[in-house]
Amino acid sequence: MTASGADRPTVAHDASGSRYTINAGGEPAGFTEYVDQGDQRVFVHTVVDDAFAGQGLGSVLARFALDDTRSTGKRIVPICPFIAAFVARHHDWDAVIDKPTLRQVTELTR
Repeated sequence: MTASGADRPTVAHDASGSRYTINAGGEPAGFTEYVDQGDQRVFVHTVVDDAFAGQGLGSVLARFALDDTRSTGKRIVPICPFIAAFVARHHDWDAVIDKPTLRQVTELTR
């Protein structure tokens, strides 16, 4: 996502780092990390820097990451509490959500 205007956040997919990143005002503002497992993208951790809290950047990041995941044909597994809460409130991705398995939770949240 690239938005017009210098103050607009930008989101990018860092496939080699298995994460999506968000910048605000040219500064790194946060990320969401995932693990790909077959046809699933398991979201495990999301962080927005405290300096950028309350600006809605987590939602911008989540929406981009979830839309991008769906566009690749992967299913979404929300282990990360932020992503899980986001998809519980926003039903745009219901058709591609899988519940995490006990094994995924155990292995990926250590």
